[in-house]
Amino acid sequence: MDTFDFVIVGAGSAGCVLANRLSANPNNRVLLLEAGGPDDRPLMAMPLAWRDTFLDPVVNWGFLSEPEPYLDGRRIPAPRGKVLGGSSSVNGMMYSRGYPVDYDHWRQLGLAGWGYADVLPYFRRSENNWRGESLYHGAGGELTVSRHHADKVIYPRLMQAAEKLGFRRLDDFHGPDAEGFSTPEFTVHRGRRGSTSARFLAPVRGRANLKIETGALAHRVLIERGRAVGVAFEQGGEIRRAMAEREVILCGGAFNSPQLLLLSGIGPADELAAAGVKALHDLPGVGKNLQDHASIAAMWAAKGEIAFDSKLRFDRLMLSVLQWRLFGAGEAAGLPVSAQGFVRTRPELEWPDMQFLITPVSMAARPWFPGWRKGVGHIFSAANVLLRPESRGEVTLRSPDPRDKPKIQFNLLQAQADRDTFRRMVRFGRRFFETAPASELVSAQIAPPADAQTDEEIDAFVRGAVGTAMHPTSTCAMGTGPGAVLDEACRVRGLEGLRVVDASVMPAIVGGNTNAPVIMIAEKAADMILGRPALEAAAI
Repeated sequence: MDTFDFVIVGAGSAGCVLANRLSANPNNRVLLLEAGGPDDRPLMAMPLAWRDTFLDPVVNWGFLSEPEPYLDGRRIPAPRGKVLGGSSSVNGMMYSRGYPVDYDHWRQLGLAGWGYADVLPYFRRSENNWRGESLYHGAGGELTVSRHHADKVIYPRLMQAAEKLGFRRLDDFHGPDAEGFSTPEFTVHRGRRGSTSARFLAPVRGRANLKIETGALAHRVLIERGRAVGVAFEQGGEIRRAMAEREVILCGGAFNSPQLLLLSGIGPADELAAAGVKALHDLPGVGKNLQDHASIAAMWAAKGEIAFDSKLRFDRLMLSVLQWRLFGAGEAAGLPVSAQGFVRTRPELEWPDMQFLITPVSMAARPWFPGWRKGVGHIFSAANVLLRPESRGEVTLRSPDPRDKPKIQFNLLQAQADRDTFRRMVRFGRRFFETAPASELVSAQIAPPADAQTDEEIDAFVRGAVGTAMHPTSTCAMGTGPGAVLDEACRVRGLEGLRVVDASVMPAIVGGNTNAPVIMIAEKAADMILGRPALEAAAI
């Protein structure tokens, strides 16, 4: 049994940031527990290999939803990183904060200090943006935000089509307005994945007051007289205890953090009893309010050999990999993304409800070579991401055994409003690629099939194709009502010495990717934990 000031459970997007910030004071003894192993897989740092990375069972929890009642009983994969860096070590590296109104909405829900002007300084603190420092961006932080260089054939045509449809061409998705089209940005540092492990944890691993334990599966939070005093965890087949004199901080993400609370007897008392866990603290909201960005991929056949498949020919690909290994440059140092748009599918909406991400490649693409095997062909894909879902799911226990995966029920398409939005999204994608000069890039739509025209036919396609953008949130939500798990300082309500800091704390999912917001949450939580005053709100 070891004793620390802070025990952090989960070395993911938030946990690595907290380990860095809390251990900056040499008087703070910090333990970071991670169930997975080191982030040293051969292709993990290569941006182009991101799909193979998140599918690698060695670094993936392998979560799968329960049969989804609104998707004809399909089960939905829910990949999450089981490795140092967590999902920041396996994700698509896109840097996106969401819309300013997302955070103003949090403030309106009663969470003082979480409005956009309040959180913008925390985004800036960790950021090293390619543009340099400005009102909206930081410079000199650990997190490199790199520019995506657009190609000279596809991108101009997509932008011209977007402008014909009435959308702005943006210089910055994180400036005064995020609605419109441009190229996305990525957390890539000198051609290599900029995970929180690589950027926040690796530079400080030599600190004498920071201890990192991998292969450490948390079993439960230890509670004594209403206070969290430590964590029991399994490592190498042995049950160990780590005691926390100041705080236990859960950073396991939207699936693992509620699971650990439930295993510890913190959650809905009736559900705990049914699962065979003794209830220590009745907190009905634990595991509820699960939100994720539902997403479908639409595909078009390219008109000619203009898409990315040519660059996946084995000999060319190996040259790209060599260039990446030697210089951190070339095709393997980036991602094949053509353009991104944040779009309102109805003009009366106040802010975008759809993310439209165009890539000149199929998700099924693979290396190929003549006489060995064929490529999948030249294809344009568009991810249609529902930014503001009304459907809600939950995370519950499968059993009292911490080795068992939690039960995940997304309830995708539960809400009629979500189904209606997907119909509009499918029709928007068709209209976009029917608009010149984007129409010059494609010859025919592959999915959904051209004969899927009615609401019923589109609904059937969506039910069979929809998954998630792998952005789960809100299962340990901050708030003020009876369903709130945390207060505005990420403290578990009704207990002392216990916080949650990860995507699960969001009261409502943001309208963009979630990695950057989680890093911001960890930055802000670090000040709260250390008793430091909040950064001054931005003058916007």
